[in-house]
Amino acid sequence: MAAAMAEATTPGASALTKRIASAAVLLPLALAALWFGGAVFAILVAMAAFFMLREWLRFPGAGPQTMHLIYLWLPLLLALGNMADGKFEWGWGLGLIFALVLPAVLRQRPVWAFTGAIYIGLPCLCLVWLRSDSEQGRLIVFWLLAVVWATDTGAYIAGRLIGGPKLIPAISPNKTWAGLLGGMLSAGIVGAAIAILQPALPTLALGLFAAAVAVVSQAGDFFESGVKRRFGVKDSGALIPGHGGALDRLDGVLFAAPFVALGFLIWGKGLWS
Repeated sequence: MAAAMAEATTPGASALTKRIASAAVLLPLALAALWFGGAVFAILVAMAAFFMLREWLRFPGAGPQTMHLIYLWLPLLLALGNMADGKFEWGWGLGLIFALVLPAVLRQRPVWAFTGAIYIGLPCLCLVWLRSDSEQGRLIVFWLLAVVWATDTGAYIAGRLIGGPKLIPAISPNKTWAGLLGGMLSAGIVGAAIAILQPALPTLALGLFAAAVAVVSQAGDFFESGVKRRFGVKDSGALIPGHGGALDRLDGVLFAAPFVALGFLIWGKGLWS
């Protein structure tokens, strides 16, 4: 009986071990790049963009040709590099070329490539743009990532413990309303807690903003789930052991980053100083 129990629990334990090991490697790497900023952060974001584009172009089943993928990724790398140096006009200009012109280079599924350029390229540009602010960039991007991670954790725990009605079962049958509310609560707490560490920051405003970011982040999760369901795949890839592909890990960030960037444009530094 003990052997049977061990056999039954081994797969789950193995998956959890892989998830923890992957997080133990990737999390310090991401935080270190965020801390140093500049070209270091831009390179990490560009690498993530490369793998996400690779997974996106493979969804239809044809698989991206290497040169086509490089044509699609290289201008994004140049744009991120320029933005890391504070040359925002060149960064956005190259980003626009990347989004509008280069998908035509892809002979197969240009509309799909164009969609991927917007879906992945715009959030990456937003992340580097936010981090490029020398005064508050590190805090803003850390806050953004912490809120998204808190959303995922809170939604998972609340969904498991409470369960209840499904949110959009046709797209993601495991997500519940309780999970959404748990993610919002968790994000709000974490967003406010980070603000508390900086006495000058408006705690309540950032807590409420974090709850809104949680909803947007969950929308990103649903979007990617819908794409995977459309093509009949469980994971976007197998890049990260225990987690799936790069898109599986960053789907919430891809929606949250433009939303936070928009908030920064609207409120400027008012929330962060």
